[in-house]
Amino acid sequence: MRTVIVGSGSWGTALAQVLCDNHEDVILYGKSEKEVNDINEHHKNQKFFQQIIISPDLKATTDLSVVEEADIVVLAVPTIAIEGICRQIDPMLKKNVIIVNVSKGFHPTTNERMSEVIRRTISPENISSVVSLIGPSHAEEVIIRQLTSIDAISLKHEDAVIIQQMFSNDYLRIYTGEDEIGSELGAAIKNVMAIASGVLSGLGYQDNTRAALITRGLQEMIRYGVAFGAHAKTFNGLTGIGDLIVTCTSVHSRNFQCGFQIGTENSVEGFWANNTKTVEGVRTAKIVHKVAKEKNISMPICEEVYQILYHNKEPRECAYDLMLRDLKDEFE
Repeated sequence: MRTVIVGSGSWGTALAQVLCDNHEDVILYGKSEKEVNDINEHHKNQKFFQQIIISPDLKATTDLSVVEEADIVVLAVPTIAIEGICRQIDPMLKKNVIIVNVSKGFHPTTNERMSEVIRRTISPENISSVVSLIGPSHAEEVIIRQLTSIDAISLKHEDAVIIQQMFSNDYLRIYTGEDEIGSELGAAIKNVMAIASGVLSGLGYQDNTRAALITRGLQEMIRYGVAFGAHAKTFNGLTGIGDLIVTCTSVHSRNFQCGFQIGTENSVEGFWANNTKTVEGVRTAKIVHKVAKEKNISMPICEEVYQILYHNKEPRECAYDLMLRDLKDEFE
């Protein structure tokens, strides 16, 4: 089976190398000629991985028509670009292609999950299923073959198994699952929690604070997910608590870095003035605020992150406000 990975960023490159290591037929598409040449000529992707040497078997191209021969297409682009790239590739696809999504977040205007966007924009006859390949993983670690476990989530179990078998090896272990709603919501909302974690670290708070944030943040993720039909147990797995831990504790996380800058400066102004990267949790915070308000879902941590980002609320005040809320039973 031929796999085309669309997106030559950090995660697309790392996953392409996994398939090369597994002796799979894979080609990486990137729109940047500089990145593609770097991969093909120097076996590096220096924009994302500096001087790390990647598999010499990895081939890249700037020609998107390579998807015409693909049995599997992996979409490794930011959430904001998913709909556009789906519309581009739809006329080129064969019938019954497995579409693999690795992005974590929501459509910026419709609030749809990524699997919903993909199914809406690609012709039904062209899709066998959508498989979300998500979980606690940083590309910076997978590219150097650090031990990692993630999930292949799909409503079509046999396709999830195909992806599981293709990507699994001695450093990347894939589990399967079918709770698409819970897995995608957990993977998206944990980015907001990671911003909160970064803010608290930037303010100087340490391990006790982070433990409380992760634990209470998980409860918010469960509440939100269950309101949309997710299974609570999903959030105890890799796309829930697993992804939450790694994103809330790692300097690799753009969301954590964003929060840390805001916390260090005790203000959001520097972030808005200087940020040039995609920080998924920033958009997600706005969407969660809107939807939680409409559906009356209690999301106090997400709400404080929203207030910091979009209403210039002082981060230290947000921390105090969370601590001084009405006292209650832990599992109310």
